[in-house]
Amino acid sequence: MVAKVSHASDNKTMFEIYRESDYNRAFHFVFFTDLDEHNRGKEIARAAAGETVFHGFVGDDRKEAARAEVAAIVDELNAMDEDTAGMPEAEIQRRLGQFLVP
Repeated sequence: MVAKVSHASDNKTMFEIYRESDYNRAFHFVFFTDLDEHNRGKEIARAAAGETVFHGFVGDDRKEAARAEVAAIVDELNAMDEDTAGMPEAEIQRRLGQFLVP
């Protein structure tokens, strides 16, 4: 029997920050690999129907802290004026840099 070697890159969670494309235009986020069978299809469909703002992978060892920062970013975006809401990708990258993995 051969044991599977675990690499740090195996321990990551995919996430996306997106904006609804309907009249509401609210920002949301989803951590895809945390979805269960009951909500997977619905959440993936919602994200796919929206406009991607940022996506990537976070290390599972820092996932809860990353989720808190992603939630803070989404809250800031939703607090902005709907017509001008946005954040440069470089700013999101900077804020999430300590959590992101390739």
